[in-house]
Amino acid sequence: MSGIDVGNGVLGAVLGVVFATLFQQWTQDVWFRIRRRSAGAVRSLTYREREGSAWSTFSLGPLHTSALVVEGDGDRAIAPESVHVRVGAEEIELPAEMAGWRAEIEAEESRAETTGDRMPVWNGPRYAVEGLDTTRTPLDEQPEVHLRLRPTDYYTFLAAQQLDRRMPDGATPRSRYLDTERPLEAPAFLQCSFAVNIAVVTADHLLAVSRRGDRVRSAPGLWNSSVNEGLARNIDATALGAPDLHAVARRGMREEMALEPHEYTLALLAFVLDVERRQWSAHFYARLKDMTGDQLQSRMSRGVADRWEHQTVEYVPFRSADVTRYLLRPDRIHRWAPLAPALFHLALVHVHGRASVERAEAQAVRRL
Repeated sequence: MSGIDVGNGVLGAVLGVVFATLFQQWTQDVWFRIRRRSAGAVRSLTYREREGSAWSTFSLGPLHTSALVVEGDGDRAIAPESVHVRVGAEEIELPAEMAGWRAEIEAEESRAETTGDRMPVWNGPRYAVEGLDTTRTPLDEQPEVHLRLRPTDYYTFLAAQQLDRRMPDGATPRSRYLDTERPLEAPAFLQCSFAVNIAVVTADHLLAVSRRGDRVRSAPGLWNSSVNEGLARNIDATALGAPDLHAVARRGMREEMALEPHEYTLALLAFVLDVERRQWSAHFYARLKDMTGDQLQSRMSRGVADRWEHQTVEYVPFRSADVTRYLLRPDRIHRWAPLAPALFHLALVHVHGRASVERAEAQAVRRL
């Protein structure tokens, strides 16, 4: 190697050190600013794409539902005296283009009763939801819920559930009467269902999860809340006419799990709407005082009033990570009734706190 080569090498090394000393930090700062501005621009674009979606349905990682939590966050219960229910006198009527659908159902059930080919569906008296409004008390910001109901029946509910059936002009009830941007605005004749859904947790911290029977007309075979009970005018109307939602929940506990009010505590957590099917729910959490999972199973084995509504009951440890993994199991994730996952999440929040629950849910989703 010649002296010139050695000199060039030494000079290059010296210049490299000088350049690194003078410009390395500056280069890093410039690169950092470019990355930060690029990330900010991407977030800005993403945010603008999502603008206008003030109402989002419940989701958990890859699990997406049509359940819209309208009131309540699970953190604190809604007091019974804060729920005001009023029932209008005028019964629901379907528009002319849908009235024939109800007549078809009535004729079909009449034929079933005559021929005996199958058990006909009883046209029970029900309630339709005309509207739900929420306010806050001025001093302590407690929720006040005003629920407005109208009389209807089960055949009208079945006809109104045909939201994507074509009418003579080619429109459907969904396209004509519903606006996805305003999910709380809908005519009462499309909302002929209000139920209570209850997450039942045993004294040894097990969540009861039920699978709906194959013979039920709504969501057959899907995994669901511990207890699901629809409002019935012939059973739940009080002396003042309007149903008491807590009383309906207690009726569901008795009919579906053979449990009496002194055996559990009950908390109303939220009002939730299935925007896809226009079905409303009051979400409850029930904690058994002394009864374990084995004892509850033994109690139910001796008979329950509405055994046919459930074909299976499973018990899951009532811990955030366990419930989340159960919700996201490959054999469950697409087999949930729409309102159940939100119910279980709200129950976890009520017991364990939002921060703890969301941290455990995020960890479970990352590990999928």
